[in-house]
Amino acid sequence: MRLKRVVRRVALLLLVGLAGFLLLSVGAVGVLRWVDPPTSSVMIQHRVSAWIEGRERPYLHHEWTPLEAIAGPVPLAVVAAEDQRFPSHRGFDLVEIEKAWRDYRDGGRMRGASTLSQQVAKNLFLWQGKSLIRKGLEVWFTLLIESLWPKQRILEVYLNIAQLGPNTYGVSAASWRYFDRPPAALGPQEAALIAAVLPNPKRYRLDAPSSYVRQRAAWVRTQMRQLGPDYLKKL
Repeated sequence: MRLKRVVRRVALLLLVGLAGFLLLSVGAVGVLRWVDPPTSSVMIQHRVSAWIEGRERPYLHHEWTPLEAIAGPVPLAVVAAEDQRFPSHRGFDLVEIEKAWRDYRDGGRMRGASTLSQQVAKNLFLWQGKSLIRKGLEVWFTLLIESLWPKQRILEVYLNIAQLGPNTYGVSAASWRYFDRPPAALGPQEAALIAAVLPNPKRYRLDAPSSYVRQRAAWVRTQMRQLGPDYLKKL
């Protein structure tokens, strides 16, 4: 009997904890539809890692900029490079997931198929690394974001929290730091370079773009032309 009481209490605590997490996560995502996040989980982890390792706390280049103050080629370049089905999917690109699984099944390496919505969920709320728990939370937050935010808001948040260089987060910070101009003044070439470094901003540099980055930027420009300047008007 005592064991049953303990099991019931543990089960009750788990249910209460789960309900509390669900309410808090829904509330947080709902608020951030209108409130601009001052930081992100990734930025916080960056500072904490420096503190744990005894390094000087890094200065993070980050400046929030509304979507309408970012030149049109930038969101188009990012979508062209990272998630071309962004306007039509509901958070998960099933076509890319199937392709990634097929490539892996045929002997290739497992590659990511994350959408912009998934990347917002990871960067804004979760920790770095890979685990089933983190992946499950990513799915949950992605569903919330897609349900509670319009596509324009998802894109706006992504453009403001994505890492684009050492200690540099968001298009506005990268625009001033690497191109010495506001994000509203960026052209297609700069936009393509920004999109080209997104897969690995610690390795690919905007201040000294390698031949690979320039080749990838040229590919992004081609994709932008194929999508057309009005592609994101359907958001």
